[in-house]
Amino acid sequence: MATINFKGKNSVWNHHLSVPYQILEKDKKLSVKGKNEDENLIIEADNLIALKSLLPKYQGRIKCIYIDPPYNIGNGGWTYNDKVNSPLIKEWLGKVVDKEDLTRHDKWLCMMTPRLRLLQELLTNNGVIFISIDDNELHRLKQLMDEIFSEDNFIGNIIVKSTPGGRQSSKNLALMGDYILIYGKSADTDLFGLPLSQKQIEQYKRSDKRGKFLTERLRQHGIAEKREDVPSLYFPIYYNNKKNKISTTKKLGYEIEILPILPEGGDGRWIWSKEKVERDKELIEIRKVKRNGKYVYDAFFKKYLNDELRLKMPSIWTEKDFRTEVGTRELKELLGNEKIFPYPKPVNTILRLLVSSTSSSDIILDSFAGSGTTAQAVLELNKKNNGDRKFILVQLPEKIKKDKPAYKAGFKYVHEITRERVKRVINRDKLDIGFSYMKLGSQIDADSILTGDLPTYREFAKYVYYLATGKIMDNEKSINEKDYFVGKINGETFYLVYEKDKEKLKNLAITLKWAEKINKKNKGKKIVYAPACFLDEEYLEKFNISFVSIPYNLFEKK
Repeated sequence: MATINFKGKNSVWNHHLSVPYQILEKDKKLSVKGKNEDENLIIEADNLIALKSLLPKYQGRIKCIYIDPPYNIGNGGWTYNDKVNSPLIKEWLGKVVDKEDLTRHDKWLCMMTPRLRLLQELLTNNGVIFISIDDNELHRLKQLMDEIFSEDNFIGNIIVKSTPGGRQSSKNLALMGDYILIYGKSADTDLFGLPLSQKQIEQYKRSDKRGKFLTERLRQHGIAEKREDVPSLYFPIYYNNKKNKISTTKKLGYEIEILPILPEGGDGRWIWSKEKVERDKELIEIRKVKRNGKYVYDAFFKKYLNDELRLKMPSIWTEKDFRTEVGTRELKELLGNEKIFPYPKPVNTILRLLVSSTSSSDIILDSFAGSGTTAQAVLELNKKNNGDRKFILVQLPEKIKKDKPAYKAGFKYVHEITRERVKRVINRDKLDIGFSYMKLGSQIDADSILTGDLPTYREFAKYVYYLATGKIMDNEKSINEKDYFVGKINGETFYLVYEKDKEKLKNLAITLKWAEKINKKNKGKKIVYAPACFLDEEYLEKFNISFVSIPYNLFEKK
């Protein structure tokens, strides 16, 4: 398999492994109470750190990822800020990437690589990732995705006519759109397709005992329709007009011979094989049509509405719904009359992707959340079909320049726009949905603990609760450091044997005395995180204790 080479690749290829875990802490003031409050997340953070922090709970659970990363057009729209242990990359830190930067493509690939590696880990085995991009990095992104996701899992590339008049920045061509690159996590990934529109449904005007149907010519129509293209699909169909029956072999009474003759003359071909014609002959309808001034017999086949409820998603989108101006208008309607965010994606763009790839209870992730279009699409789709999809948005707390409309409208940071948009959609549609607004807390990872950079008991306890339950701890008052008690959920109690003291930590362990004391209070199942355990399997079973070693097994969810 071909690979892509770029400056810094060796340094960033496994950088995601060294990114530390950080606690995700809920900001109650910025959160919105309601259904799925703990599952719908808006995370204010660098997306590389946020993605790593999502791994303990969400690894292998995200069904659909949509991202709209920087297009790297050279307008100084982003800086490289990943703290990679490399002299070359350290020189890049904090420097604006513009057209004069001869390493801008290398920097972009170095930025994308660890994020794509983590996104792949978060996807379900049949999950799908959609990436919006333009010509500047399309071919490099395709090569990088082939290497990370495998070229065998490439599904396709959608062309979106988003700017019909062409971009003002384009010099020689009227660049009218961009692309959406699609990859699956594995060969098990399939897109569902799109539901028929009302106009398409209305075309099914005829009906029989099987249901509504329409008919299409059995003869191939299009560019590749001649006999020599696929010789095996050229054969006669014999028709008995008295019994209204057909056959691919001539029989007594089947005197009418029908061939796939092209309208302009010459031999065409059928779209079905001889075997399929025989197998599905009840779906074939023979009738007379006018051709070159004469009536001749031709073959048609029935397409039933019940069999055609979804169509393959097209690879070229030209409808008005997907234009940039639509996205701008939608955001204005929610947040005011000023253009407060540049080039937001239209809701229908994300909606179409979600309809084709998700079921009603799936989780959708957008780690370059921007103005929050993805969350709005999830909420609107759920409302439309009574679904229960959840969203996770990640947005870097980028400052807005004072001369920008967004700043004048009262927003100092991009993530404020993201949150406000989601909140207003919930209010506009009178939804009972909530979300948790998350910020990065303390850094907790094995290396930090081993080197003595220790979190407080409360910080560690909240993270253990998150690892063990997959939920954010709302009631921190339940934590009891004296008894090492963290919390309880679904009949399981969680404990953390820990102190913020490197020397004491070396001697801490689950002891027989402590286990007997705790078991008197609680006979139920106990999950205990501790540096060591002095009990053998017999006693652990007796006291109904499941031991999780820290820091080495810190991130193994039990």
